[in-house]
Amino acid sequence: MLTGKTAIVTGSTSGIGLATANALAARGCNVVINSFSDGKEDHAIAADIAAKHGVESVYVKADMSKPEECRALIEKAAARFGGVDILVNNAGIQYVAPVDEFPIDKWNAIIAINLSSAFHVSAAAIPMMRDAGWGRIVNIASAHGLRASPNKSAYVAAKHGVVGLTKTIALELAGKGVTCNAVCPGFVLTPLVETQIEDRMRETGFDRDRTIREVILQKQPSREFATIDQIGASVAFLCSEDAAQITGTTLSVDGGWTAQ
Repeated sequence: MLTGKTAIVTGSTSGIGLATANALAARGCNVVINSFSDGKEDHAIAADIAAKHGVESVYVKADMSKPEECRALIEKAAARFGGVDILVNNAGIQYVAPVDEFPIDKWNAIIAINLSSAFHVSAAAIPMMRDAGWGRIVNIASAHGLRASPNKSAYVAAKHGVVGLTKTIALELAGKGVTCNAVCPGFVLTPLVETQIEDRMRETGFDRDRTIREVILQKQPSREFATIDQIGASVAFLCSEDAAQITGTTLSVDGGWTAQ
């Protein structure tokens, strides 16, 4: 349904980003994947997407903490494919500490990568989408874009900012064929969460199943993880024509967390 469109997914060599890249490629998109490294394995991921889905896929290195590299990502993708139709702002990092103990460098990095990168990449892509009369921007926010938790000040601030940025872009582009929405996942079973499970098992002495059910998923009423493929499919829906009148909103994939 998206055959011939070009999509950029930031932070897309693993986890939600990679699943989203595959979901868009499966629907016919040419895909630009991205991370901050530039190894053979990065380019191999793009080659695998292309071979699996019969589309074109390339890897473009860009450090999302650097505004000039964020904007250059769009320019390089447009030079390769002639434009940018879909942008998924997924790049993100996390750090946990109380506000008064939060390292300044960690705060700055989280705000830069989780929030400011979405601004810079979107600002570079919007003129192309507006001129084409069609575009989709999907920001991967979080349940923490709608709710707060202790010790996650930078992440919560950044994700709340992403939700606000989403609404502003949507209003600015309303009626121009370009939509902007945010997907707000709850807990998703990724390598990062696997590490959290192991840490909490050591802290509590609980076994894995009890740690997941009573500690990790305590806020998620379904007591089930969302999957990376479910997030990718949610993004793909928001990029479809069926979602043409959905803009400026959040789609929660959180097992009921934010319904409470």
